[in-house]
Amino acid sequence: MNARNHKLLKRRWLLLAGAGLLIGGAGVGSVRFGRSVPNVPTGEVTRGDFEEYVKIRGEVKAKRSLSIHAPHTRGGVGDPQIVKIAKTGTVAKKGDVVVEFDTAKLRETLQQKRSDLKQAEAEIEQGRAAAKLQEEQDLTDLEKARYDVQRAKLEVSKAEILSKIEGEKNKLLLADAEQHLKEEEEKLASDRTKAAADNDGKKQKREKALRDAHIAEQDMAALTLRAPVDGMVTILPNWRASGWFSDSAPPFKEGDRAWQGAQIAEFPDISTLRVNGRVEEADRGRVKEGEPATLRIDAVPDREFRGHVVEISALAKIDFSGWPYPRNFDVAVQIDQADARVRPGMSATARVAVEKLPDAILIPAQAAFQKGGKTVAYVLSGSSFQEREIVVAKRGESQVSVARGLKPGEKVALKDPTLQKQ
Repeated sequence: MNARNHKLLKRRWLLLAGAGLLIGGAGVGSVRFGRSVPNVPTGEVTRGDFEEYVKIRGEVKAKRSLSIHAPHTRGGVGDPQIVKIAKTGTVAKKGDVVVEFDTAKLRETLQQKRSDLKQAEAEIEQGRAAAKLQEEQDLTDLEKARYDVQRAKLEVSKAEILSKIEGEKNKLLLADAEQHLKEEEEKLASDRTKAAADNDGKKQKREKALRDAHIAEQDMAALTLRAPVDGMVTILPNWRASGWFSDSAPPFKEGDRAWQGAQIAEFPDISTLRVNGRVEEADRGRVKEGEPATLRIDAVPDREFRGHVVEISALAKIDFSGWPYPRNFDVAVQIDQADARVRPGMSATARVAVEKLPDAILIPAQAAFQKGGKTVAYVLSGSSFQEREIVVAKRGESQVSVARGLKPGEKVALKDPTLQKQ
């Protein structure tokens, strides 16, 4: 029994010792292997579609939009001051107030014009009353003159029974009465003409007061700008706040003065949002209308948008932002997907696919190196990298299509491991 137990105990010790040696060897091997593998970032050789892009940096704008402007007032308001203004991004209904200007001066003007109108109407009524009284007096005098003529004629008819002297006297009285009647008739006509002219003058004064009051009312209404359609408000830059030749300007705000006709805000048609940018002269022939594009909006980082090229300018424009001045072409990329977070004025990047190579062997662009006039890649083999010449089919900004030299699944260095050793 003791011999058997001794053998079992011996076998256990041998197993424990073997396990310890295996564990120790594995630990030493792992440490040695970890030290032998270079600390160089790697990428995988894959198979897929190679796409070459032209990158376009630009700004989101709407092709169609409705604008509201500071009013052209006729009452001598000058540059009106903003007392209330909506914020960019506010969703407004048609008729909602977007901008209100100070109307204190116009209210005083309107009150004065309305007072002038009331005074003119009162003067017209007074003139009519005075003309009516004068005409009644003239008619009374005219009737009296006619009566005197008739009486004088009656006295003349008595000439046969009166003395010759008395008859001549009556004839003279008749002549005087007829002359007086004529004068009264002329006076009535003259007074009527004078009253009509006076009334016309007062009517003109009233019309002017009415017109001035109407203009003041229109100016008052024009100093409140309302939304022309349902939509999202975009407050535009106030170029006077930073100078006309500045590249950027703050948007209009309360307290600013707006020159007459200044564009204060706009309501973009969201369905026509696009990214407007420029493409370099070298890439102009590679970008064509209708080509698909992928868009990234800086303010909406969690989503990628689909789009397509809709416009490319026929003529190049000089870009004064660099030296020597490059010649660029304007290009517009339509955003095909709607998103309420996308608004005009946001910065965006569009990538237009200009060339596609299906079923290609791909490596990251930084994995291809130029050595001695050849293109090489460093392939991970065990714990070291092997330099291997490759043939590049297409080279893009982020990827390289390899015609020969690599197989999918291999690992390649993203940095030159020979420089790492040095």
